[in-house]
Parts: sequence; structure tokens; C-alpha cells
Amino acid sequence: MLVPFLIMLREGVEAALIVGIIASYLKQTGRGQWLLAMWIGVFLAVTLALLVGGGLELVSAEFPQKQQELFEGIVGLVAVGILSSMVFWMRKVARSIKHSLHQSLDHALTGSGHQVIALIAMVFFAVAREGLETVFFLLAVFQQSQGPAAPIGALLGLVLAIVIGFLIYSGSMRLNLAAFFRWTGLFILVVAAGILSNSVQALHEAGLWNHLQTVLFDFSATLPMDGPMGSVLAGMFGYQDAPTVSTLGAYLIYLLVALVMFFSPAGAPARQPSSASSQ
Repeated sequence: MLVPFLIMLREGVEAALIVGIIASYLKQTGRGQWLLAMWIGVFLAVTLALLVGGGLELVSAEFPQKQQELFEGIVGLVAVGILSSMVFWMRKVARSIKHSLHQSLDHALTGSGHQVIALIAMVFFAVAREGLETVFFLLAVFQQSQGPAAPIGALLGLVLAIVIGFLIYSGSMRLNLAAFFRWTGLFILVVAAGILSNSVQALHEAGLWNHLQTVLFDFSATLPMDGPMGSVLAGMFGYQDAPTVSTLGAYLIYLLVALVMFFSPAGAPARQPSSASSQ
């Protein structure tokens, strides 16, 4: 439950900030009449994300076992790529995202003869990117989880993100966004390493990857994956009780490279105010 909760919280807060920045700028510049168009763009983006997620889930349910394993592996690899790029993209643009959105908004409303369509499209693409990122990650998590805990966690994360976004927009709450995105980004990289490891295992079970399958150790007797602690570790960090050279190697190599990049001074985000709001 914790993993989908935190992912949905992070992605939801990011999307809420984007919408809040746009809405605030429209009001500040005397263009409040365009708020309806903004909400249309948000609605279309959310609808697209739901349709893509629901469609992929329905299609995969009809696959035979090996094709389901292949689908799980591919979705996991896509999720790892999206998650990694999302973490480092946010570190790069955190300082300038507000200015970039203001520029895009001005361009949409002044550089086109169809301002309504331009504004809807601008908001749609900004929010749809967040929604599709979330869809692929949640698909990867749901496929590796059993029971209703993961969907409930995602729903709770979304609700809290909406509340936080509203409080920030209204000025009732000030959040240290730099720290929020830094620590959630670090957690996401650890989770992504687990998804990558499970994706390699899924590709093996689908018959596409049969190299480096020597089992390094076996904790199934002392810490099984289907036990209380094992299931928690598997859900949060991709724990496997009998990892192979390929699964553990993928986990460690990805995590090592990602953490070096994450803590590299060259990749550190530019300084920004310790607290921020959409005002």
C-alpha cells in the first residue's frame, strides 16, 4: 500500500501544482474567464490516463500465462524508464517550472487565433504527461501486488494530493517542495530498481531472457516472499527470496548508477525557495 500511496501522492502533488500555477496566473493576469478551458484540459487528460490504464489492464487479462509475463516485463521496463526520467527531469526544472508554465500560457493565449483550443491543449499535455507516468507505474505495481491494498493506497495518495494542492493554491499551506521532491525521488529510484529486477524475472518466465539464471542465495525458508515481512519487502523494494545473478545484478547496477547520478553535484537541482505555493 505504501508504494502506490507515495507514488500517487508525488505525481498528484506535481499535477496539482501545475494546475494551481496555471489557475493562479490566469487570475493574476485578469484572465479568469479562461478557467473553464483549463478544467476541460484537465478533464481530458485524466480521462485519457484512465482509458489507457483500464484498456491495458483489460487487454492483459485476456493473455495466456506467458504473454502475461511478457506484458508484465514490458510494462515494468517502461515504468522504470518513465520513473527515472521523471525524477531527474523534476530535479532539473524544479526552479523554472513556474516560469515555463507562464510562458506557455502566454503563448497559448496570445500566439493563436484559437485561444480556447490552444489553452486546452497546453493544459492537456502538461497534465496528461503526469497521468500517463502514473498509469504505467501503477500497472507495474498492481501486477506485482495481491489484493486491494495497492489500489486503496493509490486512492488515498490521490485524495491527499488533491487536498495538499488545494491548500497550497489557497495559501493555507506552505510546502517545502525541494525537500518533498528530493526525498520522494530517492524513494522512487529504490522502487524502480525493484520493478526492474521483477521485470527481468518476468522476461525469463516469458522465455525471452534465459541468461545468468544461477540462484545466488535462497531465503525462502527464513524470509519467504509470501510471508508477512517478505510481502512488505517485495511490495516496497522488489525483494526476491531466491534472486538470480540477472535479477540481483539488474537491481544493484541500476540502483548504483541512479544513486550516483542523483547525488552528483552536476545533477543537483538549482536552489529555490524552501517553501512554495502556487501564488
